[in-house]
Amino acid sequence: MAKSTTSKIWRRTTLVLAVLIIFGFGTVLFSLVKLQLVHGEDLKSQAVENQLKDTTIAAQRGTIYDCNMKKLAQSATVWKVALAPAEIYANSAKATDAQKKNIAEQEEGVAECLHQALGLDKNTVLTALRKNKNSYWQVVATKVETDQKNKIISYEEKFYTDHKKKIGISGVISLVEDYKRYYPYGDFASSVLGFTNNDGTGVEGLEAEYNSELAGVNGRVIAAKSANQTDMPFQYQQKVNAQNGSSLVLTIDEVVQHALEKYLDEGAKLNKVGNRACGILMNVKTGEILGMATRGGFDANSILASSVAEEGTFDPNDPRVLTASEKARIAKLPKEKQAAAELEALQQKWRNKCVSDTYMPGSVFKMCTASMGMEEGIVTESTPFFCSGAITVEDRVIHCWKSGGHGAETFEQAVLNSCNPQFATLGLELGNRTFFKYFEGFGFTAPTDIDLPGEPTSYSYYKAEDLNKVSLAVEAFGQNFKITPVQMITACAAVANGGYLVQPHMVKEIVNSDGNIVKMASTLTKRQVVSTDTSKRVAAILQKDALAGTAKNGYVPGYRIAGKTGTSEKVDKDNQLKAKTGTKGNYYVASYCGFAPADDPQYALLVFCDEPNGSSYYGNAVSGPIFNKVMSEVLPYLGVEPKYTSEEQQNLAVKTPDTVGKSVKAAQSAVAGTEGELKVHIYGNGSTVLSQLPASGSSIPRGGTVALFTSAESSSQTVSVPNLVGDGSNSISSVESLASEAGLNISVVGVSGSDSASSAVAVSQNIAAGQKVQPGTVINVSFAEQSDSG
Repeated sequence: MAKSTTSKIWRRTTLVLAVLIIFGFGTVLFSLVKLQLVHGEDLKSQAVENQLKDTTIAAQRGTIYDCNMKKLAQSATVWKVALAPAEIYANSAKATDAQKKNIAEQEEGVAECLHQALGLDKNTVLTALRKNKNSYWQVVATKVETDQKNKIISYEEKFYTDHKKKIGISGVISLVEDYKRYYPYGDFASSVLGFTNNDGTGVEGLEAEYNSELAGVNGRVIAAKSANQTDMPFQYQQKVNAQNGSSLVLTIDEVVQHALEKYLDEGAKLNKVGNRACGILMNVKTGEILGMATRGGFDANSILASSVAEEGTFDPNDPRVLTASEKARIAKLPKEKQAAAELEALQQKWRNKCVSDTYMPGSVFKMCTASMGMEEGIVTESTPFFCSGAITVEDRVIHCWKSGGHGAETFEQAVLNSCNPQFATLGLELGNRTFFKYFEGFGFTAPTDIDLPGEPTSYSYYKAEDLNKVSLAVEAFGQNFKITPVQMITACAAVANGGYLVQPHMVKEIVNSDGNIVKMASTLTKRQVVSTDTSKRVAAILQKDALAGTAKNGYVPGYRIAGKTGTSEKVDKDNQLKAKTGTKGNYYVASYCGFAPADDPQYALLVFCDEPNGSSYYGNAVSGPIFNKVMSEVLPYLGVEPKYTSEEQQNLAVKTPDTVGKSVKAAQSAVAGTEGELKVHIYGNGSTVLSQLPASGSSIPRGGTVALFTSAESSSQTVSVPNLVGDGSNSISSVESLASEAGLNISVVGVSGSDSASSAVAVSQNIAAGQKVQPGTVINVSFAEQSDSG
């Protein structure tokens, strides 16, 4: 009995021991598996983090240059400020009273230093220190300028001296070199250049498109840390140098870009453009974009300070984040949707209208249809047509812009008259398959692949079968389909350059950090759409259109402009308004597209005004003057030589003679002896000319007046500039009369030839009415035809 009991006890004891052993070793084994297999990598990372200090060396982002190597975007050195609280609190648990005092003084010193240098709140700095006592890396400020960095260093030195070199704060505050993106010209070419985010990554424009080339590769410094987390000597460091980013040399010319932006701003304001204006200037032979602008833009140095367009108004100089109406609209949304709505509104302002927006090109597209018809031999310049004012295609009546029609006209005259029925007829004669062949050939069914982000990938249609007779007739004069401005300027270049479709591009070459060219843009053409003969014949017709047709406002004397206007209705937006309010809207796109010189095309320009709300919405009246001013300024700069007709030669400005120091009689003779029938007006009672206006060698219109001042009092005399624009109905003769009565000269801008001059009216003046100027001052007055064509 006793033996049996003992045996049972031993069995139980053995079982308990076995269970305990299994449980104990199982727990250990489970812990080992968990530590090794489950959390092994995390623990290994933590160990490495405790043993190593890894500091990033920022790569310098590449510079963006214009074609003449002017810096448009560059990175400058700034500083990242980080704290190492562990340097203060390393032995705080066992600190003596003296050490506690030192800790308090260091805390206060760090907080005061960053407050004085960076304006940081002292309590915020103290919180960052005390909450991260074991940390060696707490970033508290980025993009710190050099002058602020110097203030930190100066304060550190003063703190060390004030505490008799016993304690310092330089080991607590780390200054790490970084880079910040700058845009020297502010909002210049902003929609093209784009901008970078706080991390230095490109998020819009060329900054985004070429981010990998511009960004470079960051470097690293890996340093071993001792047991008490201080840095080990240099032999325990490993450094991987940063590889700086490559630079971009653009096709953009800063002078051309500034002219384009200046006159787009002026024209958008004058015509009260509600949905921004844009323009593209292209080299027709290479596809290089010399200028691309969307107004209003934004200052890329401060992307939230955007110049914006509020519906119905436009002020490119108004730096607001959002317009009042946009703010009010967003405020009405639920709070959880407001942030997304604000971001969407801002992104619309950062949007490059030239590349991302689609529109119906209107009559500008007729240059393409004309090329199709002439290439196929369906029409010649003299092919007859009769325009009754409308044409019926199946059940659709297509009207001409001219009530009553143009009557008998040749095809050339139909282009000059921008006659819709003639082009509808031509479209039907081409047929859907032939029309679509050229439509595709000119590049309207696919992206241009320009090196900018945001280009749409889908268009109106892809198959010739989608074109019924009504669609074909309407599309022949630029309605019922949508394209982008960059597609239109590329097609225009093909019409101009002999029929070759070029590749539009913004970047000429990529240069690495050593200055070596690593990539150059290809200027090879994609295909030939029409023959060189057709191209020359269409260019000749478009030159006549700019001289005497519906595109007269874009003509520049001497530069053989070939041009076509466009006025397209925004049918979808009109229909939306009608469905909502029951009333039809008046939303239009006014454009002008042309090139020069017509006999040897080099540069093409498209001007596009979206929703003009001024006195006119027609392409000739709205966009023609902008085209004229841009081309007048950039063609001479680009080296295009003028060739004046005899009539233009007669109207050329003349140079004023030098009369200062001469007797009044001799000065009068000098002016009278100058070509140009100049007149003289003498101010003062002196016998000798002390000064003159316009100054010697200045350009003055033929028949203008030279003011001669013969006394000190007369030299300070001023007159008030009259309102030369008035109600928009002032003719050239009436403006000349007003200016003459005030003792001033005018320079006529925007018209050429007697026919144009007789029907043009003043639309703007470069010196505001009421401003005080000296007699003889030349005022530039822009004139434009206000016809309902194009």
